[in-house]
Amino acid sequence: MGQHREQAWLAVGRVVGLFGVQGWLKVYAYTQPKENLLRYSEWRLEDPGGAGSLVLTLEDGKRQGKGLLAKLQGVDDRDQARRWLGSTIRIARDALPKLPDGEYYWVDLQGLRVRTQAGVELGVVDHLIETGAHDVLVVHGERERLIPFVLGHSVVRVDQEAGVIEVDWDPDF
Repeated sequence: MGQHREQAWLAVGRVVGLFGVQGWLKVYAYTQPKENLLRYSEWRLEDPGGAGSLVLTLEDGKRQGKGLLAKLQGVDDRDQARRWLGSTIRIARDALPKLPDGEYYWVDLQGLRVRTQAGVELGVVDHLIETGAHDVLVVHGERERLIPFVLGHSVVRVDQEAGVIEVDWDPDF
């Protein structure tokens, strides 16, 4: 028997408003740059009232001001669009492009255990922070640690199979 793996859906944005009378949605994207969200044709919208979710096909999209406008197939008027106001937009994890070696999506680092080269467990990656210079791992263990995500420096290696990030880091710091 083969192992069935549940499809992972990543939150990539939110429906924040309605636009016009033909079912267009105003969207706030979590992606960088924002327009990257429009590259994905299948969106899973989660009903904000908890009435489930629906996978819809992106028909058209464009940037407007600081946000995006999106037209989804089957959402053809303002009333149909209103149902999705406040919805979380998710895309399938498998739809993300494969990254070159040494590059990682944040979502793939979250939940990995962090330990020093000497084998001292520091905790688990809770989330990452973008600082401009480099990303920072926020590691929750017996206390919170902020470790710069710099491969070949503070981060020695990432072993996604084993679920571990090995760091060159003083446990007292």
